Amino acid sequence: MRKRTEPVALEHERHAASGSSSAGSAAAALDADCRLKQNLYLAGPGPAEPRCAADAGMKRALGRRKGLCFRLRKILLCVVGLYVAIPFLIKLCPGIQAKLIFLNFVRVPYFIDLKKPQDQGLNHTCNYYLQPEEDVTLGVWHTVPAVWWKNAQGKDQMWYEDALASSHPIILYLHGNAGTRGGDHRVELYKVLSSLGYHVVTFDYRGWGDSVGTPSERGMTYDALHVFDWIKARSGDNPVYIWGHSLGTGVATNLVRRLCERETPPDALILESPFTNIREEAKSHPFSIYRYFPGFDWFFLDPITSSGIQFANDENVKHISCSLLILHAEDDPVVPFQLGRKLYNIAAPSRSFRDFKVQFIPFHSDLGYRHKYIYKSPELPRILRFPPLVQGIPGEVGTRAPALSVIRHLKEHEDVSLVPPFLRPARHPGDVPGERTRMPAGQAEEALADLRRPPPVAGSTGFCGQRGGWACGPLSLLLPLNLRSCWEDSDRAFWPSAS
Repeated sequence: MRKRTEPVALEHERHAASGSSSAGSAAAALDADCRLKQNLYLAGPGPAEPRCAADAGMKRALGRRKGLCFRLRKILLCVVGLYVAIPFLIKLCPGIQAKLIFLNFVRVPYFIDLKKPQDQGLNHTCNYYLQPEEDVTLGVWHTVPAVWWKNAQGKDQMWYEDALASSHPIILYLHGNAGTRGGDHRVELYKVLSSLGYHVVTFDYRGWGDSVGTPSERGMTYDALHVFDWIKARSGDNPVYIWGHSLGTGVATNLVRRLCERETPPDALILESPFTNIREEAKSHPFSIYRYFPGFDWFFLDPITSSGIQFANDENVKHISCSLLILHAEDDPVVPFQLGRKLYNIAAPSRSFRDFKVQFIPFHSDLGYRHKYIYKSPELPRILRFPPLVQGIPGEVGTRAPALSVIRHLKEHEDVSLVPPFLRPARHPGDVPGERTRMPAGQAEEALADLRRPPPVAGSTGFCGQRGGWACGPLSLLLPLNLRSCWEDSDRAFWPSAS
């Protein structure tokens, strides 16, 4: 029995020993396998793995592309939705459209003190504040003629007000939308007008600049009327001209129509870059991206009318009885040139202008004056400046004193080169009046013969620069159309027969 049991025990021991050795070998094999995988991971993909990595990279690229397309599609849908929603928003809230027309919240240039016009290079300018209505205050600048700039240093408001009674004419300037009376192009125009001997009075409408109030067409017109009456109360018999630019032309025609209805018209009206009415301007505006939108009139133009905004220049000019001068650049990107020409075509045959001059002066697109740089034109001083012997002569439009003075001027200087530009005949269509300050000798005799012919009959109007027409200029606004009586009262010996 003992012998049979011993082999069994030995067999069990051998099996135990072999089991422990096999477990050790398995653990060793597992450790070796782990080290091999770690080495392969550190070494990078093996020759069998590049295709799998490329597939994974392609999937990631496609995922990014799909995400970008989704984002672009989402942005496009938002833009289209906003584009469609804006017309309904404006229709429901007409006040938004009024804000976009006035743009009084855009104060350019920024960070200027309107109480100190000297900071803008206007050393002969005084800042006032007028109150046309309760809770309404207007900021006003008064620039005296440049020849007085030394005397104006350190003077108070009373001195500036008394200066309006001097012999120099006065221009009331009505600026357009956006910005303030301290805008760069406006300041440059003040300087030009001041250098030509004009007082320049300008102001910010209620809601613009440092003026207090809520803007509206009626309120803007009343502000202009208040400032005009304030000027007339201090200027005596000095000529007062009204100059409107862009949206200010709508205020200017509203004002002048009201003045003519009460029989106190200004001496002349000057419109720079005018439009016919605000509906046509909104429809023709180059930034009007909705002009082809279905129901454009209902969505956009009707809310303007319902807000009480019309600025109907085309209707106002039919009720204006004073001389009219229109300036417009052919390359105007804001108010299309054809609107200014259309306004002239409406005004010229109007019965209200039968005793007054209507002139339209275009500026070629090559000059680059666009919407607000006509002040750069070298012709502007010739258009607006009085000849030396006429400057300072008091008299209203239609009086004979300025005309007789011009005739004396021509009598003393029969040289065509000294003839004031506004009396020179334009030779070619589109010529800018007064462009030739010196004529070649070969043209002098022919031009002088033209000047010796009798002037146009009363009530005639025409496009400046038209062939056979009479060139216009600053004093043409002061001259009565019917110069024949002045002509006959002057020395006939000065006007020999054309033969």
